[in-house]
Amino acid sequence: MNEKLMQILGWVATVTAMAMYFSYIPQISHNLNGDKGDWFQPLVAAINCSLWVIYGFIKKPKRDWPIVVANSPGVFFGIFAFMTAL
Repeated sequence: MNEKLMQILGWVATVTAMAMYFSYIPQISHNLNGDKGDWFQPLVAAINCSLWVIYGFIKKPKRDWPIVVANSPGVFFGIFAFMTAL
């Protein structure tokens, strides 16, 4: 694949990954209303996303911004979903 197509694919994957993590919002809402959901999956997702964000920042020769941007919401929403499920 050429470089332009790879860049487009990376950003499309970024948007879909972000949508996946924003989908935690209903679970967080249910958790806050007392209908507690699973805590384990959001915790694992937050850890996984944290590792990918670190990877994207330290990747050489240049940072991998699609990976950083795609996984950043997963860190925050995963932790928040985890904390509200307890």
